Amino acid sequence: MKFLDLAKVYIRSGAGGNGAISFRREKYIEYGGPDGGNGGRGGDVVVEAVEGLNTLIDFRYQQHFFAKNGQGGMGRQRTGKDGDDIVLRVPVGTEILDEDEETVIADLTEVGQRIVLAQGGNGGFGNLHFKSSTNQAPRRANPGQPGVERTIWLRLKLIADVGLLGLPNAGKSTFLAATSNARPKIADYPFTTLVPNLGVVGVDGAEFVVADIPGLIEGAHEGRGIGDRFLGHVERCGALLHLVDGTSDDVVADYRTVITELEEYGGGLAEKPRLTVLNKIDAVDDVEQKVHYLSAACGAKVMRMSGVSGEGVTEVLRSLRAMIRPDTSSEEEDGPWSPV
Repeated sequence: MKFLDLAKVYIRSGAGGNGAISFRREKYIEYGGPDGGNGGRGGDVVVEAVEGLNTLIDFRYQQHFFAKNGQGGMGRQRTGKDGDDIVLRVPVGTEILDEDEETVIADLTEVGQRIVLAQGGNGGFGNLHFKSSTNQAPRRANPGQPGVERTIWLRLKLIADVGLLGLPNAGKSTFLAATSNARPKIADYPFTTLVPNLGVVGVDGAEFVVADIPGLIEGAHEGRGIGDRFLGHVERCGALLHLVDGTSDDVVADYRTVITELEEYGGGLAEKPRLTVLNKIDAVDDVEQKVHYLSAACGAKVMRMSGVSGEGVTEVLRSLRAMIRPDTSSEEEDGPWSPV
């Protein structure tokens, strides 16, 4: 299934049915009187967060959603049938934005949340409604109210426990593939990850969700590269795992590049709990020296691991679990890592 996290859709609620003008006509009944019924109500346009979806790809092939109109009223005091609602089923974590793509209408963060985006029009009154002691034969009825038509944007922000950050080729996809059943694309050139990938990671009987975000480059907050398009997914993560390529000539510069992009992007990303890890230590000779430089730059303890050989991976997972679930302790660790 292809990944899509932004979609533009057009919606219209149903119009209400018109009221009826009708009079009772029966043999031997001299004064039948009015019996026109009311029109039915138009259907609503509803959006609902459901399980089993993690992309908005369905809205690429259908962008128009129109609810049914209400049926008109009829004689013999019969009310028209209400129009059927139409439901847009979206993944959990979807934001509903107005046409300006900035105003947030709703944020669906739980399964089963339902929001009415456009209410159907009310049905018009039939002439029976206007009968009174002074107007016993009204010849008027109301038309139904029109439906609401609007354009909205659906923006998906994946809900994960941990978000993977780093420059292109920092080893994020390799880490996700080594620790979960996810199978992201892995290659020896930059930007092999073009869309976020989700994987369920387990350690010591506990499981949590990890999101692999496309790599950031300098100037990403200004639109360079593709990583800035997906930083919104990191906003919902409980903690961040920042992988630094140990084979780089300047690990400190690589670290600061990503941190700068987080700070420039805003949204509180730079303040989230973060674990910094020197990756690819199986291909590095001066590991201790690079760990020392990196620790001095970030002001916190830096872990080391190799996603290829598996060295240090379990320790990193235990530290992440402690960060996202502070009430969980493990004998293998000295304590939870402090956010930087």
